[in-house]
This record gives sequence, structure tokens and C-alpha cells, in this order.
Amino acid sequence: MARLAQTHGLTDVQQEILSTVRDFVDKEIIPVATELEHRDEYPQAIVDGLKELGLFGLMIPEEYGGLGESLLTYALCVEEIARGWMSVSGIINTHFIVAYMLKQHGTQEQKDHFLPRMAAGDVRGAFSMSEPGLGSDVSAITSKAVKDGDEYVLNGQKMWLTNGGTSTLVAVLVRSDEGHPEGTAPHKSMTTFLIEKEPGFGEVLPGLTIPGKIDKMGYKGVDTTELIMDDLRIPANRVLGGTTGRGFYQMMDGVEVGRVNVAARGCGVAQRAFELGVRYAQQRHTFGKQIAQHQAIQFKLAEMATKVEAAHAMMVNAARKKDSGERNDLEAGMAKYLASEYCKEVVEDAFRIHGGYGFSKEYEIERLYREAPMLLIGEGTAEIQKMIIGRRLLEEYRFQG
Repeated sequence: MARLAQTHGLTDVQQEILSTVRDFVDKEIIPVATELEHRDEYPQAIVDGLKELGLFGLMIPEEYGGLGESLLTYALCVEEIARGWMSVSGIINTHFIVAYMLKQHGTQEQKDHFLPRMAAGDVRGAFSMSEPGLGSDVSAITSKAVKDGDEYVLNGQKMWLTNGGTSTLVAVLVRSDEGHPEGTAPHKSMTTFLIEKEPGFGEVLPGLTIPGKIDKMGYKGVDTTELIMDDLRIPANRVLGGTTGRGFYQMMDGVEVGRVNVAARGCGVAQRAFELGVRYAQQRHTFGKQIAQHQAIQFKLAEMATKVEAAHAMMVNAARKKDSGERNDLEAGMAKYLASEYCKEVVEDAFRIHGGYGFSKEYEIERLYREAPMLLIGEGTAEIQKMIIGRRLLEEYRFQG
């Protein structure tokens, strides 16, 4: 077991789950990740293995067939999976956010209908906020739903759906002015719709098109897509929670736990980069000795390990805060910001330790070097995290003068 990034106070059940996931990562993911990534191939065998382990239902309550575990357990599992291949953790994460939103905000009928199948991995989730003309500015969403009898008609274009093609359930945030008078704040006139669809690309549902995969620098294997709605009809009972106008808050709740997940991914990728760097430093020789014996390399290793430890500690703190039932947007924002920035730095230092070989696709660090940047923008850029952190600090430290 690695000495870095240990988590104290875990139960025997948590330790057993993490040990099982770690073994799966070492045996089933790491040996094939780079080859699959270079082919941009969906890791079906890995996903099937995770399904057998029950990870798609890790946080879904036992009454719906899940394991009923905590956010901390989930985040630590994601950390292990991302250590093997970050794309696999993305497949799990989007599913998890939709399941979490259903658990927290869904009607009883929606929970009964979706959660058991999601726990079994038979229904795979994706969620959608971004659009071609906006990213973090959720209030500028233009996709719209108009009520027509017992249905809503949805029109608009969404962007950056992880699992867009392979998912069978998509939570989509759109504007819904029905019942909200003119002048209502944008975030109070948004609704989340639950859209069931067939997997694949093209027109997967009348009025719903999933174009082909977006070609990306990294984060390959997992399908990232657009979503186009053209007079898409959705029954009114597929409004998440049964009431319009609550979508923004529902999505932000999901994104809040998603930021813990992105922090966990950053921790996992950074751990793997450190492992690769410290191993290579003891294999490569220059000037008659291992490069690990050069002070300059030891300084790098010391900085890398310290960043891995710090990011892990903040991620664990954010997860435990959410599990306690407290508001954790400050801690989640800090953890996501620090872990993603440190991940980039640790990966780059490992890349430098590898020298010219780090530029070769033969070495795993080349893949990590292309994957790390995604964490800088996923679930909100560093600038957005700083805005959240700054506002929350001013709330906590308001000067009474």
C-alpha cells in the first residue's frame, strides 16, 4: 500500500471496499489504460467490471439496491480509479451526480423508477448544463422548455456531455418561464428534466440528437458530446422533483459533490504521476548514479509528495463536511481548486523527471500530461472556484463596522 495519501478513521467496510477497488485498478485498469486511451476506445470491459463490483450504486441507498455508502467512500474510490485512468472516473462521476440529484430532489415515483436500475448499472446517467455559448455562466442558459398540456416541449443545444452517447438517462437544465413572471431572476426560472433515451449517436429519441464524439486532447475513451433538442417532448412527470423553477439549485447541489469528485480525480492522477516519477528517478542514471540521488530531483520529489498529501487532505475534509450534512461549497471549492492545480504541477514535474522519454507515447506520463488540464476546467474553472471561495469567506468574516 502506498504511504502517501492515507485516510485515517475509516471503518472496516470502507477499507475493504477501497482494497477491492485498488486491486481492480492495479490488475484491470493500469495494464490496459494507455493502449485504450491511445485508441480512444470506450473501456467496456472495465465498466462491466465496475458494474459487478457494485460501484454504480455505491452511494444509492440500500432500499434501492445500492450500497448506501458515504461521499467520502465514493471520493476515495474515485481517487483510486483516477490513479488508474481518469477517463474511467468520469464515466462513474456523471452517473453518480444524476443518482445523487435523484436521491436528494426526486419525487418518490422518480426514485422508485430510476434508482434501482441505476444501482445495478443498467441505467447510466449523464447531466447537462453547459451550452455552446456559455460555460460557467449558468444564468445565461438559452435552451428552453414550454408547457403543452401534460408535456413540455424542449428546444436548444447543450455542450460537453460526459457519457453523452453511452448514457440512457440525462438530467438537462433549461429555462422554463411557465409560472415565473417576467423579471424573475434567471436562476429561479430554470428546471431540470430527466430524459430517458437509447444509447448511441444520431437521433436517439424523436427530437433528440447526440452528434458524434468530440475529439479531445486528452480524457479519451469516455464519450464527450453535444446534445440537440428540436421540439423534444417530455412528460411533465419527468421534471426533477415535480416542480419547475428549482433546477438551478438542484444542479448546484449536484455540482457541489461533483467538485469533491474532481478533487479526488486530481488526487488520483497526481498520485500516479508521483509513483511514475519516483520509480523512473531510481531507474535512470546520469553522471554515474541514479538521478534520484541528485539533490535537484530529490527536491522535486519532496515538493510533489507534499502536494499530493495536501490535496488529499483537503479533498477528504470537503467530503466529510458534506457527509455531516453541513454546507461544504467553501471546502469543495478549495479542494477542487487546490487538487487540480497541484495535479497539473505534480504531473509536469514527473514529466520533467522523465526527460525526453516523457514526450514518448510509450511512457504513461505522456498520457497523464494530456489528461491533467481537463481538471483545471471541469466542474468550474479555477477562477470560478476563487469567486465561490472569496464570496463565502466574506460571508464568514463579515466586518461589522
